[in-house]
Amino acid sequence: MSLIDALGNGNRLEILRELSRGPRYVSELAETVGMDGKTAVYHLSTLESEGLVTHYRRGNRKYYELDAAIELRIAPPPERTFVLQAADLDDSGDG
Repeated sequence: MSLIDALGNGNRLEILRELSRGPRYVSELAETVGMDGKTAVYHLSTLESEGLVTHYRRGNRKYYELDAAIELRIAPPPERTFVLQAADLDDSGDG
């Protein structure tokens, strides 16, 4: 799956939007974005495989957090450029 494919799903975009506010555990995240836990885990797994989120455990809860900054740049004609890139959060302040 490509980065564009991973971000081309409204549910995953909602998850990313929620995680931009801070780490969330699975059931909290699922409830906030309005989906069941199994669906949330599926989308989180997809985002994790693309390097956009990561998880950690605290007690019995599995928390997810953003692991990458996503940048989208679109230029009008005549350039007609479309750039979508993700970078580690540690690298996002450099450019």
